[in-house]
Amino acid sequence: MGLKRFGISFGWIRRFTGSWLWQRSLHALMVLWGLASMVFVLFYVLPADSAQMTLGQRSDPETLQEIRAELGLDLPWGQRYFYFLNDLSPVSIHKQSEAPIRSFRLLPIGRTNAIYIKFPYLGKSYQSRRDVVTMVVDAFEGTLVLAVSAMAMATLMGITMGTLAAYTRSGWIRSLLLGFSMAGVAAPSFLVSLLLAYLMGYVWGPWTGLPMSGHLWELDPWNGPQLQWRNLLLPALTLGIRPLAVVVQLTKDSVGDVLQQDYIRTAQAKGLSKFQVWKRHVMPNALNPIVTALSGWLSSLLAGAVFVEYVFGWKGMGKMTVDALMVFDLPVVMGVVLWSGFLFVLINNVVDWLYTVLDPRVQLNA
Repeated sequence: MGLKRFGISFGWIRRFTGSWLWQRSLHALMVLWGLASMVFVLFYVLPADSAQMTLGQRSDPETLQEIRAELGLDLPWGQRYFYFLNDLSPVSIHKQSEAPIRSFRLLPIGRTNAIYIKFPYLGKSYQSRRDVVTMVVDAFEGTLVLAVSAMAMATLMGITMGTLAAYTRSGWIRSLLLGFSMAGVAAPSFLVSLLLAYLMGYVWGPWTGLPMSGHLWELDPWNGPQLQWRNLLLPALTLGIRPLAVVVQLTKDSVGDVLQQDYIRTAQAKGLSKFQVWKRHVMPNALNPIVTALSGWLSSLLAGAVFVEYVFGWKGMGKMTVDALMVFDLPVVMGVVLWSGFLFVLINNVVDWLYTVLDPRVQLNA
């Protein structure tokens, strides 16, 4: 009551959490549960023998039995499924004598078991024996830098080119910009990767100074790890070509529609400059479809930069996934798939909230 005297009310918090946050959280959990179940079926149920796939031609009866016991292949399906979800869940049940690493005991159950809060456990790599969560986190850093750089490049260049295409009265300039947009959408990522790596990194390499492959950090024998931003340019440009083309087209259409509105003509009649009209009225009302496209592309870039990372030797989740598939390192592949699904759900919900920041007229509904 005391806070209400000063005009402070928490009703908006109740409306936000009651009508959107909790319901969206429940929806996200259902989506992640469905993804986890699909991963379980694809990697543990459909394969004839996951242990045999993992070992390949090097298998022998003793090693096969050891791998089957480690994977839980000797257990009933229901029990294996429960253990799988229990390992993934941040709130799980374990024996107190086998408490998970980096966990907090929340509530004891009987004499031997307890409920723990922990990081999701995705198993260990069959090849390196490293924890999969640690591997995914390390690889995600490279993929995140690459995806954000590509998206930033696509956003800045795409909005600039799309706005120019909407404002210009020159037919050949508009045709050139839209033709580039169509070419960018049609060009496959693997083809663009190979062409740019060959032309910019090999044929014209002495003039561009750009390498055909490399990572953000390179080890110098004398000075240790060194940051190499030039290695980022070609993979980021390659990865950003398709979203750049989409942003150009969307910006041109959206800005063109906004320019036909009455309030734009009113603003121009009041004597505002073209830049002021664009900044205050055009872009705020033209951003929603662009943000929608960027959110989908960012999720796709984070999860699907496989060819680009592999061609340019960029150490990220895409390259790690290809390397793991070559040796049937199933826990690593599963970890990347589950982490990518989590990112899709998280980014989509954040973008839905971002709509209300860009346009207060948008209401959050479950």
